[in-house]
Amino acid sequence: MTHFIVIGAGQAGASLVAQLRKQGFEGEITLIGSEPVVPYQRPPLSKAYLLGEMEMERLFLRPESFYADNNITLKLGQEVRNIDPEAKTVTLADEVLHYDQLALTTGSTPRRIPAAIGGDLDGVYVLRDLADVDAMAPVVTDGARTLIVGGGYIGLEAAAVCAKRGVAVTLVEMADRILQRVAAPETSDYFRTLHSNHGVNIREGIGLERLEGVDGAVKRAVLSDGSTVEVDFVIVGVGIAPATGLAESAGLTLDNGIKADARGRTSDPAIWAAGDCASFPYRNARIRLESVPNAIDQAEVAARNMLGADETYVAKPWFWSDQYDVKLQIAGLNTGYDNVVTRAGNDGTMSFWYYAGDQLVAVDAMNDPRAYMVAKRLIEAGRTADKTLVANPDADLKPLLRA
Repeated sequence: MTHFIVIGAGQAGASLVAQLRKQGFEGEITLIGSEPVVPYQRPPLSKAYLLGEMEMERLFLRPESFYADNNITLKLGQEVRNIDPEAKTVTLADEVLHYDQLALTTGSTPRRIPAAIGGDLDGVYVLRDLADVDAMAPVVTDGARTLIVGGGYIGLEAAAVCAKRGVAVTLVEMADRILQRVAAPETSDYFRTLHSNHGVNIREGIGLERLEGVDGAVKRAVLSDGSTVEVDFVIVGVGIAPATGLAESAGLTLDNGIKADARGRTSDPAIWAAGDCASFPYRNARIRLESVPNAIDQAEVAARNMLGADETYVAKPWFWSDQYDVKLQIAGLNTGYDNVVTRAGNDGTMSFWYYAGDQLVAVDAMNDPRAYMVAKRLIEAGRTADKTLVANPDADLKPLLRA
């Protein structure tokens, strides 16, 4: 019987195996994951779950019974030791599995602070998986003190949760401003003010020199300007890297992740890739998208192509972030923008529209789902929006969709 193996039991892996069955594939499916739990949502981990507002079962993408009902073999809590593309085998600790086609949905791994400067001390955490958050939850308590390293969305979301729990938060960002890599100065200013209003001490242009501990537990951070911060725990949010180790050892081509073509196929015709770990063609460039929508959509296209569909993946980049009572929705990619138009609603909503010349390329919308929806549809259609109309908070945006 034909056997498809999927390595990586996150959002992409779960979406891929479900799509295989939805498309009528009747062969064997094996989904291998390194964590001992069924595939689950990651975004709520550092928000609702850490706050105690969501039970673990509600994180699950599908109940465990779904996999049994659909004859999908789960191998959880297992590490893949080797992939042999010539023999078409996957080696686990105690067995060797043969595949006809293989999909890599291995996701990404968090960047960590080196042990040489204290990254291995107890009380230093990253926010990536269920075990990370379960380990951290007991120390995120009223009156505790934390240093958050990194002013991207991961760090800012962690700061918001900690502040809501009564933790004294200091956040350091080595770049000149928070969100510098991913957003315009206008968006940075908005979120700096938001966090400052909630008591977060944001220090930009300052890095971490080292962490110091007592009896193996972190107690102090020494910053690049020579100042110190007394801490009870540290959260590291300095980005993620695609998990490409298995692909590299199997001889697959890498290019900012596992290099996949527009259909999700890697340099080996029997191996596919999707999600955070995969780079793919996009508008005359090659990109890698770290988002839930991309993980789902790319994995489902790859699944259909594994069954012979010959379908091109057309990415529609969109992202979100929840901080305090603000929902940020992002559409498009702001790469190459040279001007930003601000739309400040009379009801407290805010959106920043990114343009390359006169062409709309992206939007950051804060508590403004209408602006987000309109901009997203325009960007996906390759259309633009009149800047004067966008800047006028009293102007209705919907006619832009009919223009």
